[in-house]
Amino acid sequence: MLSVIITEKPSVAKNIADALNIKKRKDGYFEGDGYIITWAFGHLLQLYDAKDYDEKMAKWNLENFPFIPSNFRYKVKSDSRNRDKEDFGAKKQLKIIYNLIKRDDISQIISACDFDREGQIIGDTIIYNLRTQKKVYRLLLNEWTPDEVLKGLRNIKLNSEMKPLQDAGISRQWADWVIGINLTSVATLKYQKGAGKALNIGRVLLPTLKIIYDRDKAIENFVPEDYFKLSATFKTKDEKEYEGTYVEDNEDKFKNKETLELIQQALANQTATISDKQVERKREYPPYLFNLSNLQGYITNKYKGWTSDKVLKVAQSLYEKKYITYPRTASVVLEESLVDKTSKVLDHVKKGLPYENEIQFTKAKRVFDNSKVESHSAIMPTYLIPKSLTRDEEIVYLAIKNRFIMQFMPVAEHEETKIMTKINNSEIKGVFISKGKVQLVEGWKKVEKVESKDTILPLVNVNEMVSIIDHKLTSHITKPPKHHSEKTLLRVMETAGKGHEDAESEEMMAAILSGFSIGTPATRAETIKKLKDVGYITVQNKNLLCTELGNKIVETFPIKELFDLEFTGRLEKTLSDIEKQKFTKQDFLNTIFEFTTNAVERIKDEQQVIINEVTREKKQIEVLGKCPLCGHGVIEGQKGFGCSNWKNGCKFVIWKNDKFLATMKKKPSKTMVKTLLKNGVVTVKGLTSKKGNKFNANMIYEKNADNEFFNWKMEFVK
Repeated sequence: MLSVIITEKPSVAKNIADALNIKKRKDGYFEGDGYIITWAFGHLLQLYDAKDYDEKMAKWNLENFPFIPSNFRYKVKSDSRNRDKEDFGAKKQLKIIYNLIKRDDISQIISACDFDREGQIIGDTIIYNLRTQKKVYRLLLNEWTPDEVLKGLRNIKLNSEMKPLQDAGISRQWADWVIGINLTSVATLKYQKGAGKALNIGRVLLPTLKIIYDRDKAIENFVPEDYFKLSATFKTKDEKEYEGTYVEDNEDKFKNKETLELIQQALANQTATISDKQVERKREYPPYLFNLSNLQGYITNKYKGWTSDKVLKVAQSLYEKKYITYPRTASVVLEESLVDKTSKVLDHVKKGLPYENEIQFTKAKRVFDNSKVESHSAIMPTYLIPKSLTRDEEIVYLAIKNRFIMQFMPVAEHEETKIMTKINNSEIKGVFISKGKVQLVEGWKKVEKVESKDTILPLVNVNEMVSIIDHKLTSHITKPPKHHSEKTLLRVMETAGKGHEDAESEEMMAAILSGFSIGTPATRAETIKKLKDVGYITVQNKNLLCTELGNKIVETFPIKELFDLEFTGRLEKTLSDIEKQKFTKQDFLNTIFEFTTNAVERIKDEQQVIINEVTREKKQIEVLGKCPLCGHGVIEGQKGFGCSNWKNGCKFVIWKNDKFLATMKKKPSKTMVKTLLKNGVVTVKGLTSKKGNKFNANMIYEKNADNEFFNWKMEFVK
């Protein structure tokens, strides 16, 4: 008897087939060695639209809301271009999967979708929608290397054991449908004038918008303040100079300029004494291993043009190619069971590095700690070394590999020196403080060539006399907070604003482990992208800013709970608690349904305010020239440049994906068509021959003698 394995994507199915040495591929699946391996393309099924339950919901009407189905149902996912049509590829693949499951020689089904909430329901909705009586198992893997696949298949679990994860996934999906459908519809009807894009309202979307709004307002309302600093330059008895800053009552920034002016005057003709000297050797540990949010923050901050969404896509590609472990993780440490595997991976990835002999495997608590792992361990490389990567993949892979190697390099060490210089004048209460730093051990900083700037102070002793050779009073202005970047926004989302200042704080770790967050590692990038797409935020350089529409949503939309980080964080924590069987799916959904019902009624009772007016400009159709067949205007369409008289049967068209031009790696442009229609001939530059050489040619588009179709003729330009 055979087992059917269902994966989330074709690439993962190929990884499992490779591990099992199955070469036989058929339409929609692999078969061999006791297994049939088939695949989804992410979600093949989606929840019904409101109108699928009740045809009156096809038209939005305030009276029809709130709308909460008594029984949630699934259908084949919609075509991305036409929501009223089923996606052809999804429908075909579902039919293949169902036919395989129904085969008499199939004894069991194994879901091998990603080991997370979303992966669980992708597999479960496909399998249980068929209502099969065959046993269902779960393959739970953190990476797709051959060793792990074979080990995983020997240790499959009954899928029924994954019920809490399924409950959490279903709860998230149904809750977001109910909140999104109801509040988006009602908000659009209440606050938007004119037909067009809806006003998107979402459980994760709005609190994320509010984080950006609050920072924008803090900058807008910031009132700069003047402050002053006093510095002095001292000379030791052996002619060495150093600088210090005046500090009084632990404060070196003074609002009152006169205070410092009096001290400055009192420095005249004075000497000073070294009142104290502290020298401390400090250890600097490497930053923790990456979780997804930290990886996204690191890459978007370091490289221009990168977004969180792009980092996730590239990391997902590396994961599916077996080069890194599961990327959608919130953990920054590894499970203790991975000690041997990690040692093996380290032996592979360190080979050939100039500091290879400094890389030593150790079972450190900063790296291996079960108490700080939530569902998945941190991201690390696998033992498979990539032979070829795209430039983008190289950037992400190298960041992950380097961060991994750093954990097993010597701890960096530096020496910090602090000198207190007291003026020999009893009227001056404070002291001048000088700080120096010298790097002693480079350690893990070698991996990414982290520069450490040394500030070297002269060798002095306590009670030693020094002379004052210069002093200056400088004025400064307090600076406003900085706009959020994707890096700082992800940090706030990760803990719903708790402990986000320090990436390694215990408070932050506790928030992550409890699931108290806005969204999940898998969805945060998508949320930021959606905020841009719906026009609530915009990007300037790396800064995220609210648009006028975004500001109006925050200021006008009355359901303030949806902007509250605490409220959203608690909802996300409840989903995490459902996974841990501390809360039930039904109780969570009842809470969501009640909240949505109350929210809809509150919006209905609000005053009518227009926060978005959609005006449609009539699109001006540009005539590119006269049709050579009938003389009517030729215009640009979605797929080609054709005659505007096509309804009456004129067949003149130049297709945008013209096959003849495509053989020379060229597509017709608007300018090219204009010239052709005007002159009957057009010079096309930069054509590519079969051998890859570039050339120019004169092109003529001639009508066939025996029908109304056209063909290209080409004359080489000398």
